[in-house]
Amino acid sequence: MKNKKLIALNIEEAKEELESILSDLASDPEYTEGELRIALEHAYHHLNYAWNIRNVSEERVGACLQEDFVKWSRYPAGEINEYE
Repeated sequence: MKNKKLIALNIEEAKEELESILSDLASDPEYTEGELRIALEHAYHHLNYAWNIRNVSEERVGACLQEDFVKWSRYPAGEINEYE
């Protein structure tokens, strides 16, 4: 596994977003489904990115082209579903 620092950073970002969601749900009676969707998408992005870069070279992650960013941000359905 490569990129442990960047993986940890992305997991921390996801954790912070999830904590923010929990806080908003508890304290904001007008918190909307749209706000929840955006916040969860942000958390998912960081978790997906952390997973998808785990075996990518540091050089490639550092260069991160737009198509890489999009690819690495996607939910890894094929890999995750293999555990079913």
